[in-house]
Amino acid sequence: MADRVSSDHPSVQTVRATCTETATGAYVAIPDDDSDAFPTDEVVRIVLDGDELFAKLDRPLAEDGVSIPGVYETPDGARDPSSGTDRLPAWLDDHGISAGGSVLVDIVEPDFLYGLREPGATAYYDAHEPPSDSLSEIAKNLEDG
Repeated sequence: MADRVSSDHPSVQTVRATCTETATGAYVAIPDDDSDAFPTDEVVRIVLDGDELFAKLDRPLAEDGVSIPGVYETPDGARDPSSGTDRLPAWLDDHGISAGGSVLVDIVEPDFLYGLREPGATAYYDAHEPPSDSLSEIAKNLEDG
C-alpha cells in the first residue's frame, strides 16, 4: 500500500518554477539550477489536484533548465500530445497562475512522481515505489509493440 505524504513532508523536495506562455499554450519552466532532479525525454507521473497524470519532461530549445510542456491522462498522450488533451492550461487557469507566475513542483519520488501546486497551497500525494527497471522496460516494450 502506498504511503500518503504532504508537500511539507521532509522527504518531499520542492522547486519553484515559472509559468511560461507561448503562442500555442503554456508550460512550466524549471530553472537550470534545479534541473538535475528531473529526467528529460522520459514520461513521469505528475499529480494535479490529486489526479495522477503523465508528462514528458523536455529541455527547452533556446533556454536552460527543464520544462513540463503538458500534462496528459495517459503515458501515450504525454509521448504524442496530438493524441490527448493537455490538462496543464486548465490547471493553471483554475489556480490563477499566469505567465511569469510561480508554480511549485514537488519531487515525491525522483525520476518517477512529481506534483504541481500553487504557492501557499499544501498537496497530498500517494508515494509508492516506482517499478523496477526490468518491469518498466517490459511495459515500454509492450506499449511500443
